[in-house]
Amino acid sequence: MKVAGGSSASDKTHEFAATFTRGTGRKMTVKLHTPREAAHILGVSYPALKQWIYKKKIKTVQTAGGHHRIPESELDRFLPRAQSAAPAKSRGSFRRISGRNQLVGRIVQIKIEGLLAQVTLAIGEQRITSIITSDAVREMRLKVGEKAAALIKSTEVMIVRPE
Repeated sequence: MKVAGGSSASDKTHEFAATFTRGTGRKMTVKLHTPREAAHILGVSYPALKQWIYKKKIKTVQTAGGHHRIPESELDRFLPRAQSAAPAKSRGSFRRISGRNQLVGRIVQIKIEGLLAQVTLAIGEQRITSIITSDAVREMRLKVGEKAAALIKSTEVMIVRPE
């Protein structure tokens, strides 16, 4: 497995990808996260995540320098699953509205470009993406790893933060 990575000085984030060949001979690229990024996404402390790594509760890939990287698919195992509780209880502190079409998850990616922003939520093992204004992202102070809800209205998806 080959691990390639780079960083952006402007936003202090790291992009890592691993390329490997499965039994079929096809190359696959997997997005990898540093332990600190993974801890932030999962909402746990960095020392707690390191303990998970050492106790092999979470699978990692090691770089040539011996550093751990966590595949995004491994993070999905720890993200909240769809709950079978009553809809009002599963939404927790989100706004009370008549619509029952709210999907609660964690923000896994925010891309801001000009007037628009692309916000991607992980909901169980699924992803949902919403295009909203970049002003809305700033006003709501959305950050990767935070809990948010996708509010689905007809053909539009809006993002809602807990109160």
